[in-house]
Amino acid sequence: MKESELVKRISDYLKTVPSLFFWKEHGGMYGTAGIPDLIVCYKGRFIGLECKVGKNKPTVLQAVTIRQIIAAGGYAVVVRTVEEVREIIQAFEKE
Repeated sequence: MKESELVKRISDYLKTVPSLFFWKEHGGMYGTAGIPDLIVCYKGRFIGLECKVGKNKPTVLQAVTIRQIIAAGGYAVVVRTVEEVREIIQAFEKE
């Protein structure tokens, strides 16, 4: 599976969660380097989801950005499956 397919599958899931807002950060010359693939706002929390497949790892800039989001009080993580994202969202439902 390509990362773009994973992003689509995760996006399709996020569309089913009531009262959840998200957007896909587009790369290239109009995007901001290092920003997670999906930015989510749910129950007042900022969540950054960096989507990776297989053994792919975040770039140095992506890893730095994830740490900065966490340091600012947000939540950011590398995800590899829709199930991981579902578990993250369900954890925020319990807060």
